[in-house]
Amino acid sequence: MDYSLVAPDDDKDVPTTSDLQKALEKGTDEQKCDTMKRILRLMMNGDPLPSLLMHVIRFVMPSKSKALKKLLLVYWEICPRLGADGKLKPEMRLMCHALRNDLQHPNEYIRGNTLRLLCKLQEDELLEPCVPPVRACLEHRHSYVRKNAILAIYSIFKNFEHLIPDAPELIHNYIQAEADPNCKRNAFVMLMNTSQPLAVEYLSTQFSEVNRFDEILQQAVIELIRKDCRSPNADKAKYIQCVFSLLQSSAPAVKYEAANTLMYLTSHTTAVKAAASCYIELIVKVSDNNVKLIVLDRLTELREKHERVLDDLVMDILRVLTSPDIDVRKKCLGIAMEMTSSRNVAEVVAFLKKELLKTQDQEYEKNNEYRQLLVHAIHSCAIKFSEVAASVVHVLMEFLGDSGGASAVDVIAFVREVMEKFPNLRSGIVEQLLESFKDMKTGRVFRGALWIMGEYTLDAGSIEASFKKIRESLGELPIMASEQRLLEEQMNPEQAAEAEVKEAARLSAPVAARRILADGTYASESAFSAVGQSKLEAVKASNKPPLRGLLLGGDYFVGSSLASALTKMVLRHTNLLRASPKTNALRSEAMLIMTSIIRVGKSEFSVTPIDEDSHERISNCLRVLSGAYGNVLDRVFLEETRGAFSQLLQSVDKKHPKNESLLNSKKKVAIGGAADDVIVFRQLKGKRGGGELLGDAYDLDLTRATGQGDKVEDLASKLNRVVQLTGFSDPVYAEAYVTVHQYDILMDILIVNQTNETLQNLTVEFNTMGDLKLVERPSPQTIAPHGFHSLKANIKVSSTETGIIFGNIVYDGPSAVDVNCVILNDLHIDIMDYIKPATCTETQFRAMWTEFEWENKVNVNTNIGDLHEYLKHIMKSTNMNCLTPDHALSGDCGFLAANLYARSIFGEDALANICLESQAQGSSAISGHIRIRSKTQGIALSLGDKITLSQKVANSGLGGLVAA
Repeated sequence: MDYSLVAPDDDKDVPTTSDLQKALEKGTDEQKCDTMKRILRLMMNGDPLPSLLMHVIRFVMPSKSKALKKLLLVYWEICPRLGADGKLKPEMRLMCHALRNDLQHPNEYIRGNTLRLLCKLQEDELLEPCVPPVRACLEHRHSYVRKNAILAIYSIFKNFEHLIPDAPELIHNYIQAEADPNCKRNAFVMLMNTSQPLAVEYLSTQFSEVNRFDEILQQAVIELIRKDCRSPNADKAKYIQCVFSLLQSSAPAVKYEAANTLMYLTSHTTAVKAAASCYIELIVKVSDNNVKLIVLDRLTELREKHERVLDDLVMDILRVLTSPDIDVRKKCLGIAMEMTSSRNVAEVVAFLKKELLKTQDQEYEKNNEYRQLLVHAIHSCAIKFSEVAASVVHVLMEFLGDSGGASAVDVIAFVREVMEKFPNLRSGIVEQLLESFKDMKTGRVFRGALWIMGEYTLDAGSIEASFKKIRESLGELPIMASEQRLLEEQMNPEQAAEAEVKEAARLSAPVAARRILADGTYASESAFSAVGQSKLEAVKASNKPPLRGLLLGGDYFVGSSLASALTKMVLRHTNLLRASPKTNALRSEAMLIMTSIIRVGKSEFSVTPIDEDSHERISNCLRVLSGAYGNVLDRVFLEETRGAFSQLLQSVDKKHPKNESLLNSKKKVAIGGAADDVIVFRQLKGKRGGGELLGDAYDLDLTRATGQGDKVEDLASKLNRVVQLTGFSDPVYAEAYVTVHQYDILMDILIVNQTNETLQNLTVEFNTMGDLKLVERPSPQTIAPHGFHSLKANIKVSSTETGIIFGNIVYDGPSAVDVNCVILNDLHIDIMDYIKPATCTETQFRAMWTEFEWENKVNVNTNIGDLHEYLKHIMKSTNMNCLTPDHALSGDCGFLAANLYARSIFGEDALANICLESQAQGSSAISGHIRIRSKTQGIALSLGDKITLSQKVANSGLGGLVAA
């Protein structure tokens, strides 16, 4: 039985029983209403107040006040109706008489409320005298009375069939003449659950009228069809025709259930397309984004079972992109990409290109993110179907100048992949890339473009054209000399003379002004230096070519990429034109550019000084061009760098093959059609045998919702989840079996009274820390000496964070003032129950790494001596997936760096970067650190604690819940 706790108005002002009796005996109807409310509050809080029963019968029951009658019905529901011997109290006969009178009351709402009360009574002695007036209520003129009378008859028949054995026939005759939709629905539901053949008989006469039924009755019809179609005598043809007609219903809920049921009845191509079209129409027309996502999930399941059938509907699915919600768009594009084939790829790409162009003209919510999704989708189509690559690559390259940066980075990554996989497109792409070079804005886009120019400018003309574009983006050379001249032009002779006069006057002063430099040292500041500094800032802020601006802004990664690209182009030009004056000119120009980058990086014109890594890389390129290494490194620059990129693409293709979904479907067909496979008969299937029944989607939904669809645990694994809450020597022993199912934590608690006394008002009190919420508190119990009692506690989880459940057991002592308390052990809920391995692209990982603000750095302290074994151990302990390709982790050089990624069931991302180093030769120690980043502080700290706890013990599984 469910209970509700209602707090009293004032804990200090609790009335006595005698006060309540006097108020019922002498008060007016209004005063009696207030008194009854106070009585109901006290009873709902656990005080049964048995001595008030006769006063309620004598002074409240005869009243004609409708408000008082409603309160009286609530009182009848919660008051103790059985005596100590388990039999009905004699006073309840008076209550039974009152119920009979109310069932014949002229007011229809009093009748209806009384009928609703009968549905909650479980005593046949009370219900038996009420059966004749309940049957009479079926003929009442008001629908409110009739619909509650049906429910009352249903409840009585279900619990005490002998009281009204002809209930199904009575309702079957009644529904033939009923016109009210609510009454018809209640009657139909009762027939369906008590006498299904009668419900089927009624439905067979109403097939032509189903379209005109009310929404709630149509849903009941669908439920009956779903139940009866398992019967061998079911007329499935009629059912399919009926469900087909309900697909055109105006109610979204009916359309959704009809589509689900149709897939349960048949797998015919026409039915599959009709159901999919119904889903798509629902997604487009329903405004609730949660409903859209749910129906999209159902559409995904339908596509997986009937992949080829739905290929023609891909354009209809793309209509869902009109939704403004980015999550809906993302899921829609994912489904559309799985349904894209060589037959429809041209139409899909054309539609996506139109959507991409719209993002330039219109301002959507999260416009940049939507553009990035479209770029990814077009990228996927172009890589899978080479025939459309040529038509999309040039459209995408128009977005290389996107100021947002994210979509431009995706475009340059796409162009780089197309250049490697489709050699016939290289010349045209290089030409358009050079045309777009001046429009690029971000360093990452420039780096990708420079790499492409260095690798795929394969003829002398394209190399010379690339040099020209690079010179235009750099401006006047050398960079430092031109910047110095610009500074001198800013300071005219008059300003210089005035600065000198002020400097002389300042030098005669006893103390010079001092300022702190960037490195923390002090320096004297003169008027001349102040004027010079202001002019220097003006020079830095002046408009500059894009590539020059990045270099002066301190982006020396672009500078090193530029040096590498120039080196590759010069070496290739040398191979094409031996000892050509043009080659020597290009070599000299490249060396001038590299030298200029190094010099400006060490000057005051740069925002930050050049880093050692970039300086060394540019210096090595200079040495290669100067001939210091001879031809030793030519092969590295001209062949091995592109070979490494080709190997990376091959590893990605292995993880995500082009026809992965097709291969999986073929594999399923092959496995399912094996000659020695077990044949499953659902009628003969037991609870533990027979395999999985894929056809019954509703049974699967039910098992998923109850958590029974997961892997069946054996006894040992169940015992591992039993947590001891108290000690064996405590007067009360308690242990809990904890089940974690996505958003819920269910604790099944066993309480044992280890004393020789009866424990009164024993209450288990829980509290939580973290994003945990106790749904309902266990009610007080009375436990006999050495008795057992089981109770349940349900806790909701709202985020991925390590939570703690703590509490105590409180029970009354021998006297009223004695209260005994037993403290419970704390339960630590592990976040590993909510984190699942996931995957993302390198671009997405870097974007999230930059965006997430919470970081937790964990130092490596382990007894594992092998770098790769330690990485596997961390992945297993944290449920994280390694994004770094296998070929990048191969070999044994004493160092290891890898990126890890996971995603929680709440949609939270967890990133990790692990950097390891083996110590001196002969030592098995590992040093390094693991950096964790996430959007929330809780997941970063919790993952760090998990790693700290797990890395010290190798090869030991950690459970999802630990008792502290």
